[in-house]
Amino acid sequence: MYQVPGVRFAPPALAFLSHLCMSPPTGFNADSQMIASVTHNDGIPMVASPSPTAECSTSTVDQRVLPASFYDSYLSDTAKRYLPSPIRKVIPLSRIPGMLSLFAGLPAPETFPFQQLTVTVSHPDTANRDKSTTLTLEGEVLAEGLQYCDTAGIPKFVDWLCELQERYHGRKRDTEGWALSIGCGSQDVLSKAFTSLLNEGDSVLVEAPVYAGVIPIFDLHKCHAAEVSTDADGILADDLEHILQNWPKDKRKPKLLYTVPYGCNPTGASATLERRLKVLQLAREYNFLILEGLSFTTCQRSGGFKKVESSLIDDPYFYLYYGDAPRPPSYFQLEKEIAGPIGHVVRFDSFSKILSSGMRLGFVSGPTPVVTAINLITSSSTLQPSSFSQVVAYSLLSHWGYEGLQNHVDHIAGVYRRKRDLFAEAMRKHLEGLAEWSTPEAGMFVWFKLLLPPVPGSDEGDSEDVIVRRALKEKVLALPGTSFFTNGRTSAYVRASFSVLPEEQFDEAMRRLAAIIKEVRKEAERETGSDAGASV
Repeated sequence: MYQVPGVRFAPPALAFLSHLCMSPPTGFNADSQMIASVTHNDGIPMVASPSPTAECSTSTVDQRVLPASFYDSYLSDTAKRYLPSPIRKVIPLSRIPGMLSLFAGLPAPETFPFQQLTVTVSHPDTANRDKSTTLTLEGEVLAEGLQYCDTAGIPKFVDWLCELQERYHGRKRDTEGWALSIGCGSQDVLSKAFTSLLNEGDSVLVEAPVYAGVIPIFDLHKCHAAEVSTDADGILADDLEHILQNWPKDKRKPKLLYTVPYGCNPTGASATLERRLKVLQLAREYNFLILEGLSFTTCQRSGGFKKVESSLIDDPYFYLYYGDAPRPPSYFQLEKEIAGPIGHVVRFDSFSKILSSGMRLGFVSGPTPVVTAINLITSSSTLQPSSFSQVVAYSLLSHWGYEGLQNHVDHIAGVYRRKRDLFAEAMRKHLEGLAEWSTPEAGMFVWFKLLLPPVPGSDEGDSEDVIVRRALKEKVLALPGTSFFTNGRTSAYVRASFSVLPEEQFDEAMRRLAAIIKEVRKEAERETGSDAGASV
């Protein structure tokens, strides 16, 4: 064992590379490393880690897990053309004790100018937030952060995250047919997932409104995006069912549903348990995958650490849940707990909202064939997530432990809840009668409808002119609703973020926006010669 102040690190395990193989490895050598019984066309045997324990290789796989062949029709033509990198796939072999490695162009570690790095971190809980601890990265720990790592991430960090998924979602990697891969932010693995699954002309289901970051991806792949309505309680499962029952015969059946079930961006809505259950049932009935996207939230506790309830208990805003009611379970958890096949859910998590957005760390958990396809794309593009960011994050999380992380998440959720309450107070003070909104229970956004005069093509008015031209002129920056619809349709809605604007400026921002709305309504009255304000 080697030490970093406040942190105990186990020696690096061999990388989990079997998910890049065509066949899983079998058998152990004298060093308890699992060596594949097959070789590839380059003659190099594949190796996989026995992580988290060697016993995992003999665990019984849940009979409900969908077979790898199930995903053959889901993977895109592009994904099927990717081949394993001849260099990346043998990185784990270099860590076998006694191996004399001549295979790769890894830079000589003694040439790196960094000798030691120290990071000062806060205590995770609110009560001791003003206290700090210094973590020192040096020796083997620092060396690992300065060098290339496995495509899916540093093995011990991958293992830590797999246990996190077990604690929060009740999912066991070794028996349930899923794998985990770290990316350069969740947007990175999300984009690669779409590339892995979508061909030109494929159909996808998306919430409306939807996270604006995925719309260019759908356009790039020339997909047909079918919008599913939402409200303050998240996705409308009945509307999803209606769409599926009346699917056009001339269009391909949808491969996937992209949804953000906690603190949805942009609406801030969190889907109810009842709707989640119906969406899962529809996914199984109509055989589409659920891409559970982008989040990190607090939850109700039982004793000290959060207890995963067997029948209840999720993404970037998963950990930013601050609602009064207990947080509903994720789709990733539900598909195990509800009778039926396992393997319809691909989950995306992010550290951007809870550690640092600049570290660019996110991770995907899902059926092994899908994660394998994502890794193959990574191995030929970004190669891997940042080793340095991973080592810093792992050092912090290992120091805190899972309980400490939960305390940190509780603190963050409290910060965002306070910001939300102050922002809502400013909205009520200035926008009553000028806008309509629902109060979010997670995330950092408010989605509100401006009560504007009608415009050609929309009886509800258009927020784009108000936000893009008029509000910007008054130095108020927000996003118009049209940005969050796949067809760019006219919308009276606006997305406002309350995360970074100083709280003492909330009131002024809403005052300026209210003045703009009033001016727009007065202009409409003058043009029509009637009381336009009364009509809205």
